[in-house]
Amino acid sequence: MTRDRLWARLMELSAIGGQTHSGGVTRFSFTEAERQAKNQVIAYMKEAGLDVREDAAGNVIGRKEGRDPLAPVVLTGSHIDTVPDGGKFDGALGVLASIEVLQQMNERGITTTHPIEVIAFTDEEGARFGFGMIGSRALAGTLQAEHLEHADERQITIRQAMQEAGLDPARIAEAARSPEQVKAYVELHIEQGKILESRGLPVGVVSGIAGPLWQQFTLTGEAGHAGATPMNARRDPMQAAAEIMGYIYQETKKYTNAVATVGKARVIPGGINVIPQQVEFTLDLRDIDLAVRDRLEQAIHTFAHEVCQASGIELRISTLQRVAPSPCSPGIRAIIEEGCKRAGLPVLTLVSGAGHDGMQFGGLCPIGMIFVRSRDGISHSPQEWSSPEDCRAGAEVLYHTLLQLAVEQNN
Repeated sequence: MTRDRLWARLMELSAIGGQTHSGGVTRFSFTEAERQAKNQVIAYMKEAGLDVREDAAGNVIGRKEGRDPLAPVVLTGSHIDTVPDGGKFDGALGVLASIEVLQQMNERGITTTHPIEVIAFTDEEGARFGFGMIGSRALAGTLQAEHLEHADERQITIRQAMQEAGLDPARIAEAARSPEQVKAYVELHIEQGKILESRGLPVGVVSGIAGPLWQQFTLTGEAGHAGATPMNARRDPMQAAAEIMGYIYQETKKYTNAVATVGKARVIPGGINVIPQQVEFTLDLRDIDLAVRDRLEQAIHTFAHEVCQASGIELRISTLQRVAPSPCSPGIRAIIEEGCKRAGLPVLTLVSGAGHDGMQFGGLCPIGMIFVRSRDGISHSPQEWSSPEDCRAGAEVLYHTLLQLAVEQNN
């Protein structure tokens, strides 16, 4: 596996949307930075000898034809959009490692029975519109017309952004695949955690992906003067929000794999000497066990309603996205484990707390995931880092995995 070519492409792609003040990367979907990144990925795909196209959702697809063009395709890839001021490896490593793997197959004269496609999915992160995995939802056939009405901070909807990018939202269904068309999906991704590092291992096999639930809490009270309104006469939504946030964290800690994050908050009108009229905050709640997540959600909602009712606060909870946890295919896990052994690596199985595009494919095809060690477990940050050697090791495991899934035949 060519380490230097993969690494050079990772660094080159990270310059697109690169933030000079921090060293991070900002590439939101349907922006000029994303378009430039897509064009660069298309160039890499063509260098790899792949047939390239973009589908109706803006997914960039590079295809290595199989001996049987009508055989179900093996899919691989990830995404190239980022969170604000994110890292160089999240998503990008999976796309570029997949391209490297297929380029290696072509350079070695390997033809497989099944076609293999690498996909750079549109908007996995959801950073711009508060609604993620747009491209993978479209490919799975689960992206609905109402989903396109999610808007960014400038009130530009996904539908409008797609149109500005030259896409036709009315044709989004054309991106969908059927189960008969797809054999499997395998994604290489950085771990975004510390388990591999703690075990001294470069690569891990993912057993399943925890499902994210995104909700927005809107608490409306009564604005007032910070100095002239007695504490017992206030209808302060911030006080209620603080109680709810504290409960969220305390309750979540009772469960082994559950995680909760309040990542965004807005106070209206936002004056230092003004009791707020309204407070909005988001909740990201995840667990690999759907029953646990459901139980936590109900407990949080019950507590929130009780607090707001006692405080005279109006509460509205809206769901931004609800994704079920996704177990990885035992069969694909076994193939990945064999790939680790062929690469001379120990086998370690772990759970993904972060969401990934493969979560959308539960009704489409079996999925598998390969993790690459993250330094200090840091991700969604300019400090995100995986070494060139670990990236190469992950790509080698992906090579053996895709080859086995697509059934190798030498020319």
